[in-house]
Amino acid sequence: MNLARIDLPSPVSGSIEEGNLLRAMNNNLPIGMVVWKAREIPQATRIRHSSSRHYLYRTEVISDWPQEVDEKLFNEACSLIEGHHDFTNLCRLEEKKNPVRTVDECVPWMSSDGRVIGISVKSQAFLWNQVRRIASAVSGAVSGRNTLDDIRSALENPEAPLDLGRSPSDGLMLWAIENEESDGMTDGSMPDTSWFSTPPRDSREHTRWLALARLEMATLLEREWLKRLN
Repeated sequence: MNLARIDLPSPVSGSIEEGNLLRAMNNNLPIGMVVWKAREIPQATRIRHSSSRHYLYRTEVISDWPQEVDEKLFNEACSLIEGHHDFTNLCRLEEKKNPVRTVDECVPWMSSDGRVIGISVKSQAFLWNQVRRIASAVSGAVSGRNTLDDIRSALENPEAPLDLGRSPSDGLMLWAIENEESDGMTDGSMPDTSWFSTPPRDSREHTRWLALARLEMATLLEREWLKRLN
């Protein structure tokens, strides 16, 4: 999900119905982009000023993701991320950007059949690569690549560089975004993932499985778009 503002001439905006507007826009958009909701908003609305952003990251795509996940350890790793922290070590910090952010929620993303498939993270604002680096750190805690203490140190000692990795972009999805004018556009539900495949044990097979995982992530979006359009 993302938000955009489009300025239309008054004669058009005053007469066009939402369904016709969506149809006209989607007929002219490239494959891979869909407009599924539209509403009239004040012209001064700051679209980029959001009250909440909700990212999902499928940690199963990370190469060292374990076949058996210690859910307690995964939960502990997620809980360390929550709160007000300096994320210098868990982002790609741009010049003159404040590295301090408040993560309102970081919890396991569970599949519809009850297995851990990733993380669900919410904040008003994120830094560049922040979610991908959080995903790498949390995944590393259950794979043995890093420890919970490493995550604590990364957050509590931002002046001491500590690289806990950056997970691939394949697993990342901006699931929902909200601002003062978007109330009601989402219902807070999570996507159906009951049909997601399970990553294989063998590392070489995992590399091949990534092609299927990418297709599944793209299919998830298409399914959700169609559900909202219909």
